[in-house]
Amino acid sequence: MTMEMRHFSEIIQSRLLAERDTDGLWTGRLSDSALATATAVFALARVDPAAHRDRIERGLTWLADHQNSDGGWGDTTLSRSNISTTLLAWSAFTSAKNESDYRPAVDRALSHILAACGSLDSDAIVAAVRKRYGDDLTFAVPILASCILAGRLDPQTWQVIPRLPFELAALPQGCFRWMRLGVVSYALPALIAIGQLIDSHRPAANPVSRMIRRWAKRPTLRRLEAIQPESGGFLEATPLTAFVTMSLKAIGIADHPVLRRGVEFLIRSMRPDGAWPIDTDLSTWLTTLSVRAIGKDVLPEADRINIAEGLLARQQRCVHPYTGAAPGGWSWTNEPGGVPDADDTAGAILALRRLDLRDPRIMNAAAAGMDWLMGVQNSDGGIPTFCRGWGRLEFDRSAPDLTAHALAAWGAWVDDLPAGPKRRVEKAMRRALVFLLRAQAEDGSWLPLWFGNETAPGQTNPVFGTGRVLGYLSEVPERFFAHAAWWVSRATAFLIAQQNDDGGWGGQKALAATLEETGAAVEALAGILHRINAGSKIDGISPDKLLESINRGSHWLRQATRNGTQFDPAPIGLYFARLWYAERLYPLIFAAGALRQAAGLQA
Repeated sequence: MTMEMRHFSEIIQSRLLAERDTDGLWTGRLSDSALATATAVFALARVDPAAHRDRIERGLTWLADHQNSDGGWGDTTLSRSNISTTLLAWSAFTSAKNESDYRPAVDRALSHILAACGSLDSDAIVAAVRKRYGDDLTFAVPILASCILAGRLDPQTWQVIPRLPFELAALPQGCFRWMRLGVVSYALPALIAIGQLIDSHRPAANPVSRMIRRWAKRPTLRRLEAIQPESGGFLEATPLTAFVTMSLKAIGIADHPVLRRGVEFLIRSMRPDGAWPIDTDLSTWLTTLSVRAIGKDVLPEADRINIAEGLLARQQRCVHPYTGAAPGGWSWTNEPGGVPDADDTAGAILALRRLDLRDPRIMNAAAAGMDWLMGVQNSDGGIPTFCRGWGRLEFDRSAPDLTAHALAAWGAWVDDLPAGPKRRVEKAMRRALVFLLRAQAEDGSWLPLWFGNETAPGQTNPVFGTGRVLGYLSEVPERFFAHAAWWVSRATAFLIAQQNDDGGWGGQKALAATLEETGAAVEALAGILHRINAGSKIDGISPDKLLESINRGSHWLRQATRNGTQFDPAPIGLYFARLWYAERLYPLIFAAGALRQAAGLQA
């Protein structure tokens, strides 16, 4: 890399450092969300339209102003229209004091729904929503319930909406993994609230089932109250909280404390422009990503100590009431609604290592985090997001990028552990490597769980997924890396082949490049070249060709950022139930990480 590009890397890192908040960490800003805005508006209107009239109208005005040209709405203002968000926005307009004020937006929405569903008949709309989500009822059922409550679908539609077995939430938490539920592990609040809503309109025909559900209403509502965080926001998620709130109102318990706290959360979450984000923030995740992107040499010791203190304070110290997760994990946010998960736990463990501080508390925290990761490792050797063993639906299965992240986290500390814990971690790492081998596609790629590309076939993102897995593998100790050399060679060849002629990367070859995807690819390839230069043997990869690809990608990053002055985010983030989001800091973080890795290579 030339001196000029090294200077450019320093500029990007300085800009990322300047993004720290008053606590010295990174908070970022999630994109405005049409889906979150529609659900929040509708929930507030169901609870008390007079008290929330100003918020309702501001939210509806934002929706009308951000409607796509085809009449629909996407999950972000940069996203393609989809039937789910469009149906929710269409339903939200029934909250207007005078719906005729928004008639043009409503009419355009109707045209989009007609084109997407082939009919405005309730059965056609139900079929379109079910097709979008398949077996996952987590969002399909709440969306349809919202449409019925809004009067957009025939009330008889209650008879065809799949039931949610809310009565199962009365059972001990450890039983959930053995049940083939149509909702994922994070959706317990929706299971309870929406399940009771459906039951109130469609009681079970079987008298025994009816009796069980009647009995289960109170204990499951008590569980709902017990898992609600003090912020009122379940998972800090606007849509999930809004669905719960509207359901409780609809079944006639408007004075319930869960509803009251949910409304308070929705009010606090509204932005000045009239929109809501999909979630409060990703502050822990962004902080660990930023530490990775910057490196310890750029951070003064006082700053590193401050960041470490912040991460130590965020580690979960007790069994989590929401998922029953053991102590030792980290959530994506410091807000009360966050839940420990594998990606953020691995990220925090790695960040604490990179901060390079001599503090016994850090070693203890890392050891607890590594134990947490081993506790969620699935029988296939892979790592899921929240809970071991659910596995039926996409967001509960083992994922390659989460598994590789855990491998890097374990590998960063394994040689510092006593003999017994070291053996356990090494066994977990070997099992994780086997999972990655089985999860790799024939073309050498891996698919990520929490990221995608709306323009790619199947909306997958093999470039980003492969980049993240390769980047993590490039950090593991040599004795483990050597076992992965063949897979690394195939994945490296895949990434090089996916590079566009302009030097950037999209979700796959020929798709428009983004800063996030290009950053992930360059960082991964640079990490692999560092391993080759350090003596790792990877057959079939030419170091010269690898360096050429890295340099072309680095120059694309410089051009795309206008020499480090412009960082346009892309909606590549996948939230729960395949909802898209963009994060303002992602392009800056991934560009900084890529250029830092590339800066150590010779031109």
